Amino acid sequence: MKLNPAVLFATFSCLFIASCASTKTEKPESTKTVEESPKLVGRVASIPADSRFVLIQSYGKWNIESGQILTTRGPDDRTANLRTTGENLGEFAAADLKSGSVEVGDAVYSQHVAKPAEVSTTPETLQPQNKTLSENIQKNN
Repeated sequence: MKLNPAVLFATFSCLFIASCASTKTEKPESTKTVEESPKLVGRVASIPADSRFVLIQSYGKWNIESGQILTTRGPDDRTANLRTTGENLGEFAAADLKSGSVEVGDAVYSQHVAKPAEVSTTPETLQPQNKTLSENIQKNN
């Protein structure tokens, strides 16, 4: 029986291609955090005279946290920074004017900022963690 060189070449080529495909390493998942863009949450409904606060009319369900920073944008590139007071009544919420200038009708934006993880400062967590197993057993007994 005589072997055809073309058949042998095709067989080895298939084995080589299959072996290359199975050795491909997987890339680790990216750990990048995705920043959220500012979200339109409402508009400036009123500005009481002689006051440094505004009333915001929300454009839907909005959980208002005290101390949350908001930004406004009006015509002519006018901007302001607001800090929520935590006071709300229905669809209206109060916010203190921190900087800039606002007018009734300006758009109000919120940007979610992730809170940093709290670090415990109890004496147990401040001690070195390189104790031996026997020391940990004696401590717990």
